[in-house]
Amino acid sequence: MKLKELILSLTFGLMSGGLFSQTTVALTLPVVTLLDVEPTGSFTLNFTAPTEAGQALTAPAANTTKWVNYTSAIASGGLTRRVTASINQVIPGVNIRVQAAAASGAGGGTLGTSSGLVTLSTTASTIITGIGGAYTGNGANNGHMLTISLSVNTYANLSAHINTPVVITYTITE
Repeated sequence: MKLKELILSLTFGLMSGGLFSQTTVALTLPVVTLLDVEPTGSFTLNFTAPTEAGQALTAPAANTTKWVNYTSAIASGGLTRRVTASINQVIPGVNIRVQAAAASGAGGGTLGTSSGLVTLSTTASTIITGIGGAYTGNGANNGHMLTISLSVNTYANLSAHINTPVVITYTITE
């Protein structure tokens, strides 16, 4: 009887040893921080002069053609990221404002949250917060739609400007 048990034990032991195997895989997931604004190119916003004395300037319609796209892979235990915006010059008497919409499109992960309507200056202001490991998808209709608008802040500071280029710089950072 003992010989029979020993043979069965050896048989099952040999069979179980051949049923699986293991291998070690080395995996690298790099820290990634990429951002762009789609579609590329510039646009124009022009105030309209009044047609009757005593009337105010008419602000241009807001531009909603630009989208912020990003890819973010943070280090283990790392801080979330944010997107900031700044302008290269201030136009006296004019507010240049941007608002990022909620993320939409083909992305996934921990997408950022809009900071609401932000008036831009030459100092960077946060427009999107809380970006973790995420991607927005690429191109228009993916990521955060930007609404860029102008308004008069102080009429006393206004002076005529023609085709004055203002560059908005977007940065993704921790």
